[in-house]
Amino acid sequence: MKPIIGVTSSFKDERTMSVSYDNIDSITAAGGVPLVLPNLTDKGQAEQIAAQLDGLLVTGGGDIDPTLFGEEPHPGLGVITPARDVFEINLIREMMKEGKPVLAICRGCQILNIAAGGDMYQDIYSQIGRQLLQHSQKAPRSHASHYINVAEGSLLKQITNQEKYKVNSYHHQAVRNLAPEFYVSACSTDGITEAFESREHPFVIGVQWHPECMTASGDQPSLLLFGAFVEACRQTNKRQRTTV
Repeated sequence: MKPIIGVTSSFKDERTMSVSYDNIDSITAAGGVPLVLPNLTDKGQAEQIAAQLDGLLVTGGGDIDPTLFGEEPHPGLGVITPARDVFEINLIREMMKEGKPVLAICRGCQILNIAAGGDMYQDIYSQIGRQLLQHSQKAPRSHASHYINVAEGSLLKQITNQEKYKVNSYHHQAVRNLAPEFYVSACSTDGITEAFESREHPFVIGVQWHPECMTASGDQPSLLLFGAFVEACRQTNKRQRTTV
């Protein structure tokens, strides 16, 4: 049995779901079965969905409501989708409660951190008082535009077997203070947190870049990351079947 992996969705408008096929294709190529999820605000529904999944891919998208971490909207804040915020927080918490794998991408890593008690920069260029790289690249989405440094001993280092490599970049928000259970596993050369991992769960990883846009071009770190994620979901599927 291939693992069933939930894929969170964006709002194209207030009544239309959307998700990039890069997410679908990356999961499928790694051996998983993707299931696109609607943004349901009822906590009980999120719990029922989590019970049926072997893993969760939290995708990229728009900005996040800053009142979720106790701040007022900054002038640099973009469009928010409150229903998506609520659904993803409820679902992430339930997946982590059940010890199931989570891979969170770009906006996804930010909402993962908030769900666990952390916070974020609403706009890095106006809130960080130092020179930054171009984190919203003017290049094709598959192009790796800047370097990250990967922490020794991290799961990301174990997966990729690389301590420095290039990633793509499409964001103006970023993780600020990590939730207590997380640790930084990669940074860009300007000090932005590019990846973090859980100290308590076997596979909960947030990445600030978009590896799903790089798998089709054969980018090895991206392929290895999705491969490891789907394999972790497969092990969850196996455990669930043996306990039924």
